[in-house]
Amino acid sequence: MKFTLKVAKPHKLAVDSLNLFLFEEDLAKSFSDFPPQIIVQIKEALNKENFKGATSDQLVISGSLDEAAFYKMSVSGLGKKAEFDLAALYESVGRSIRLSQGTKAVKIAFDLPLFWLDKFGPEKTVEAVVIAAMLSSYKFLKYKSQVEINKIRPIEEIIMVIPAQKLAQAEGGIRGGILIAGATLYARDLVNEPAQITTPPFLAEEAVKIAKNSKGAVTVKIWEEDEIKKNKMEAFLGVSRGSHQPPRFIVMRYKPARSRKKIALLGKGITFDTGGLSLKGSEHMETMKLDMAGAAAVLGVFSVIGEIKPPIEVVGLIAACENMPGGRALKPGDILKAANGKTIEVLNTDAEGRLTLADSLSFAVKSEKPDEMIDLATLTGACVVALGENIAGLFGNDVKLLAALEKASNSSGDRVWQLPLEKSYAELIKSQIADIKNTQTGKYGGAITAALFLNEFTADVPWAHLDIAGPAFAEKVTPLTAVGGTGFGVRLLLNYLKSV
Repeated sequence: MKFTLKVAKPHKLAVDSLNLFLFEEDLAKSFSDFPPQIIVQIKEALNKENFKGATSDQLVISGSLDEAAFYKMSVSGLGKKAEFDLAALYESVGRSIRLSQGTKAVKIAFDLPLFWLDKFGPEKTVEAVVIAAMLSSYKFLKYKSQVEINKIRPIEEIIMVIPAQKLAQAEGGIRGGILIAGATLYARDLVNEPAQITTPPFLAEEAVKIAKNSKGAVTVKIWEEDEIKKNKMEAFLGVSRGSHQPPRFIVMRYKPARSRKKIALLGKGITFDTGGLSLKGSEHMETMKLDMAGAAAVLGVFSVIGEIKPPIEVVGLIAACENMPGGRALKPGDILKAANGKTIEVLNTDAEGRLTLADSLSFAVKSEKPDEMIDLATLTGACVVALGENIAGLFGNDVKLLAALEKASNSSGDRVWQLPLEKSYAELIKSQIADIKNTQTGKYGGAITAALFLNEFTADVPWAHLDIAGPAFAEKVTPLTAVGGTGFGVRLLLNYLKSV
């Protein structure tokens, strides 16, 4: 997909579709740059379809318009200006792309509203448009036959019409948007691959490829099972031992010449989760290739970190394994010792992600000594019950870090909501025979108790936990996602790293 900025009269662009965005308040004055004849025709079409500018309003005006070089006009409502934020911008562009896909347009133009450029700045606006366009155009076609692929007519070029006085400020937005969207789509690809492909060694190989392609910006170390044992990661190995696939512990590093601080990013890397001996029902197992979405997000970040160049050292940690039943599998009631010495009673082998993260966090604290730690994990169904499928739960022990991640969420479109790390609930994960247990007493507050479990391994290092069980995988098409992996967390983390 090609992106260009252009100073031009929108109606003179020879494109398949000219895409307009209209606020409710501006319907009467949104076409001042158009010739009078076109304004009359547009208003007639809007009135005929009772188009009011609501976010649900969309309209395609087909046929020839007087003095127009474009073939069709696609119009999308934006709602009220007072309610419009960056998340709404991403969604609006995604809806507009979907509308153009329905008309089989190949070359389209966006007439960027001046309100967007003034409120968000030219560069951020263009970056957001590029990201939204690429995300909404994504399709995972690797396993489709050529016959099916040939039926798809993708959008090839997007022109963004911009005032001359905004052009210079906007130009960096294209490159930034392509980098961020590309990293997100890479994470989607990793999640969408079947588990027969995405094994722990496969993720390790991807990390090695990222390092090789980074021109020296990223280094990587891969630990195989013997090295993992030497580092006393018994909780991680306990999860992996039911599978024939060998575990891998992946350590990625980006270290600029001068660094303000050191941040550890940890991604849950369960490449397939059957639940182990606490076996999931078939309806809950069909999409469990998604259980490495946290790892995919970390790999996505590292795939472009050498281009983004944040002024901080970033370490990526992934404990990759499968959670399978088998003769050697972890059993309910087993006791494991984590790398920091804490003992864990395993009452449910389907609460395995927190076990692998326990050793990852312990390693980060002891060996990396970061200033901050951020983990991403498809951890609990309880978080999906609390927040739904589109919002990640945000927990942590540091107010400043949580506030910064909320700010990055608002600017990236990856939505989070802070939930309490309620210390009194820690009683629910106390074990009678070990230090802690991996599931809580009772059936409520599961997202909180899972976060409290992880907090046992942070040693009070500033830490944030993102429970991405809801937004990591889309069960239906949305303005920005196809069915499958969403790449959630990549945009959020890159926005955060750029802001530090």
